Amino acid sequence: MSTLLHIERTGSKPPAPDAIRRALLRTLAAAAVSATLAGAWYIDFAPATLLDGLDEIAALLDRMLPPRLDDPGRISVLAVETLLMAVLGTVLAAVVSVPLAFLAARNTTPHPAVHGAARAVITFCRAMPDLLFAALFVRALGIGVLPGVLALALHSIGMLGKLFADAIEQTDTGPREAVRATGAGYFREMLNAVVPQVVPAWIGAFVYRVDINLRMSVVLGFVGAGGIGFALQDALRGLIYPRALGIVGVILVIIAAMEVLTIVIRRTLLTPSRSGPLRDRRTRFAFGALAVGTCLASLMVLQIDPVALVTWPWQSLEVFGRMIPPDFGALGIELFDAALQTVAIGVVATAIGVVLSVPLGLVAAVNVTPHPVIYWFARAWILVVRAVPELIVAVVFVAALGLGPVAGTCALAIGSIGFLGKLVAEAVEEIDPGPLEAVRAVGGGWWKTLFAAVIPQAVPALIGAGLYLLDVNIRTSTVLGIVGAGGIGYLLFESIRTLNFDIAGAIVIVVFGIVYTIERLSGWIRSLVV
Repeated sequence: MSTLLHIERTGSKPPAPDAIRRALLRTLAAAAVSATLAGAWYIDFAPATLLDGLDEIAALLDRMLPPRLDDPGRISVLAVETLLMAVLGTVLAAVVSVPLAFLAARNTTPHPAVHGAARAVITFCRAMPDLLFAALFVRALGIGVLPGVLALALHSIGMLGKLFADAIEQTDTGPREAVRATGAGYFREMLNAVVPQVVPAWIGAFVYRVDINLRMSVVLGFVGAGGIGFALQDALRGLIYPRALGIVGVILVIIAAMEVLTIVIRRTLLTPSRSGPLRDRRTRFAFGALAVGTCLASLMVLQIDPVALVTWPWQSLEVFGRMIPPDFGALGIELFDAALQTVAIGVVATAIGVVLSVPLGLVAAVNVTPHPVIYWFARAWILVVRAVPELIVAVVFVAALGLGPVAGTCALAIGSIGFLGKLVAEAVEEIDPGPLEAVRAVGGGWWKTLFAAVIPQAVPALIGAGLYLLDVNIRTSTVLGIVGAGGIGYLLFESIRTLNFDIAGAIVIVVFGIVYTIERLSGWIRSLVV
């Protein structure tokens, strides 16, 4: 009927979906190029600037060699502390996210108003950077690991709550109707009919979040929230670069080991066992017991009073209360300029990351790579780049290129290579092998196979990954200012340091507005073209 109406009104058939998608892709590409050029102009980012700083970067790296560990015992303790912070923060987030997810899922929420409120909480936690939470908690609770654990937990709720709720919304209604027919109440219906369906997805999200939180926890020490980041900041502040590089090496080993461990755990828990469901249940129960045991050990090793995990809102009320009402007038045009600078950093870094990471991701895909040596080299490079947090890379660029958004853009661009390269490789490995085999069967070489069979299938996933990277980079760019790498982060952390919490409240609202707007925009674009 809609087609007939279109023909009657316009005299022609409506565009085919593929034609619409191609037009949208061209429009999206033009808009991305325009936004990148505008952002580069706004922050004075030019290739010549980076080329001029290569000598300074090389000189700084030379001063870092050879790496050394002056106090291995203390670094080992801080490394264990960092790992336990990541695990405990993730477990706390999961405990809160489970009931929150049931309230936020459309098919299990008791009321639309509850659904909206739960989704708002999840969105707020996801939009606020973990380093911002940590800085505020340090002011409220004092220096130590507790602010770091709480910061990781709150920020993780934003991801786990959303993924848990999405998994609930995708469950089959049949088991629920069967349980409801027996006269069971709401809680038994959720426990017996919904939870068994979502456990695999929840486990996968949890394990992945532990890996993310470990990367986050290594920089929380920059604001006094515990972990190995404190020792790293101390070395950088004292210009003891060989010691700093030694600590970065320890961080690299920890994160690489955790990545391998998470892969093993994910395969063990999510791959059905040949021994049957009973073996799977036992494996998951053992994993749950291990998580609980690690949490109890974390509380003892980190010397955290379990009561503090419940009473922290009252202890933080005084600091958070001073952020209301926010003072938007104190900074004036400086706040607006910093906000635009933050967006420009994120956009330019994402564009550079896409250009550099797509070729890397293609050769890092096992079904496309031209040679095993190239595959392992690409995978190793992705792992190394992902293992070093952007804030640490930003410190290097600030030392070499000076203060400002150019250093922040370079740091985010390098981090984007590892992040997006991994997503691209995984997306390419999941494409349909049929077109690849067809092109190869007619004698098509590697380049022909790539452009005729691989890229056309991978385009939607690449667009989705690129938009997700933009979300991540905008969030990260809001805190780079803590090390002088431009953006709104400098104003934010300076206002917290000087106890101007009303100004900090205004900046927090602006940060939330920026991140939320970009997230909604990228989500809308994904819905149109992916």
